[in-house]
Amino acid sequence: MSAPVLFDRELLRRRLARAASIGAADFLLVRAAEDLADRLRTVLRPFASALDLGTPGPQAVEALRADGRLERIVQAAPIRAALARGVSGFVADPALLAARRESVDLIVSLLALQTVDDLPGTLIQARQALRPDGLFVGCLLGGATLQELRQAFMQAESEIEGGVSPRVAPFADVRDAGALLQRAGFALPVTDVDTVVVRHASPFGLMRDLRAMGGANALVARRREPLRRATLLRAAEIYAERFSDPDGKVRATFEIVWLSGWAPHASQQKPLRPGTAAMRLADALRTEEKSAGEKPGEA
Repeated sequence: MSAPVLFDRELLRRRLARAASIGAADFLLVRAAEDLADRLRTVLRPFASALDLGTPGPQAVEALRADGRLERIVQAAPIRAALARGVSGFVADPALLAARRESVDLIVSLLALQTVDDLPGTLIQARQALRPDGLFVGCLLGGATLQELRQAFMQAESEIEGGVSPRVAPFADVRDAGALLQRAGFALPVTDVDTVVVRHASPFGLMRDLRAMGGANALVARRREPLRRATLLRAAEIYAERFSDPDGKVRATFEIVWLSGWAPHASQQKPLRPGTAAMRLADALRTEEKSAGEKPGEA
């Protein structure tokens, strides 16, 4: 069965291109690229080749260059304006991984996969494109992202229009991220979350930044009529009332979910079978083991 179509992909590309033309707001990408560099520094093995999958800017490529271990970097960018200079690059939809099976040692992706309709399918393609013992490291926006904006618009639309329309994308839940990596066939999957709280002078400043990130509503199920002025003003009022700090600035939450996993290889560590441990946990912690109660059937 094919995945449901959630995002208007042509509209996504137009939004990203417009953001690049007016000067993209890249603070989240910069933070993600710095985090990517830190994560790669903890990996001791060298990588001959890397693919940047869908990052909507040059930040991932710049982090890979700074790492200094890569002989070849290829960039698959969602729009031409995101292509970095000096590397082999092409424009491609991140949902369609244009890479041969077992052709690359490292795949990275920053803040791109949250707009993929079939995330499990894309992760499977990434795992298949990796050589054995190759590494995938990526991040995407998680479910707590823009929770304040979502709540403000839901209440405003309910009050003024008598109904609610989808305005914020259904981002992935971190609790499901590890399962998605396992489902895609990755070994040693790891997931974690970086929560970023950004402050703006007003909700309208946040909305301007979202447009400058190419992050405006691109859902297929979005309401096609123009947003009512009364609804917008009421949403901004609710936002300021519920999510402002003592200095008057408003908060916006971005949840960055990190995923990493390895293409299976015989040299990788394997988990021990239950009951094969050589030492009890109580002995390792140097504590006294206490009974949790009588076993069923004991007097």
